[in-house]
Amino acid sequence: MALRKIVSNCRIRVYPMMYSASHLHSHATSFEGKIISAGKTAKWLLQIQHIGDFNGFKEVNEDEKSRLVGNVFSNVASSYDLMNDLMSAGLHRLWKDRLVAELNPFPGMKHIDMAGGTGDVAFRILEAVNQIRHRTLVDMSQEETQIYVCDINPKMLEVGKKRAFERGFGNHPSLVWVEGDAEALKFEDNTIDGYTIAFGIRNVTHIEKVLAEAYRVLKRGGRFLCLELSHVDTPVFKQLYDYYSFSVIPAIGELVAADRDSYQYLVESIRRFPSQDLFASMIADAGFQKVQYENLVGGVVAIHSGLKV
Repeated sequence: MALRKIVSNCRIRVYPMMYSASHLHSHATSFEGKIISAGKTAKWLLQIQHIGDFNGFKEVNEDEKSRLVGNVFSNVASSYDLMNDLMSAGLHRLWKDRLVAELNPFPGMKHIDMAGGTGDVAFRILEAVNQIRHRTLVDMSQEETQIYVCDINPKMLEVGKKRAFERGFGNHPSLVWVEGDAEALKFEDNTIDGYTIAFGIRNVTHIEKVLAEAYRVLKRGGRFLCLELSHVDTPVFKQLYDYYSFSVIPAIGELVAADRDSYQYLVESIRRFPSQDLFASMIADAGFQKVQYENLVGGVVAIHSGLKV
């Protein structure tokens, strides 16, 4: 019931497969009576592919963005979970619960949790699998579940490994910690059952490369799910949200983590991320079918999903 209240005003939209990138400049696709310009998608893609890319509201080149993002998460790693609790009033826990419920984990699955260094989502997936095993008496001799906790930042992975020991998951055979780049995964084609990325995709340099890699490694029938801070479209709520984001969150970062700049970047990166509709069109253009998204808390966050068929 509590979660139902939290996700009130949620909106789910479903998208068919988009045109290929070569058609983006000259076509528009209608979804539920709402026209989304594919040319607009192409323009946004060009912005992130070239030197005109943005790190928050600061214009930087691609190499500098990668370095700056790496520095941000190295700086906030030790206080990341505490700051998430403070910034979201603990709601990020419910959002991640929702993400894992949508994933519907199963014993024996091979799963990638990208940008998941602190283990928050991976632990939930493992707990869900263990509950299914205990409830259904699944044969423990079957193939072991493998959850690859993948992150480009080693400090975030260190935090996750420490938390795993604290939660009794230390050296658990189902948890595999991988330092890796979402744009160049070290996994074979068609080998993964599920792929999640929570609060991470807005920080990559090339979103379309991340989506292509997710599609490549997933098996047919595999699911892609992304939980990300998104865009509020209710005017009054948006004003309050903007004030909280730009005035309160950086101040909390300065007070708790002694790092205002990193949290200023995190806020600004949200505003530079594409809208829910544009991001859904990018997922569809990567090849995914049955693309949809669900707004939580009026669009403060959204869960996007797609299926490889």
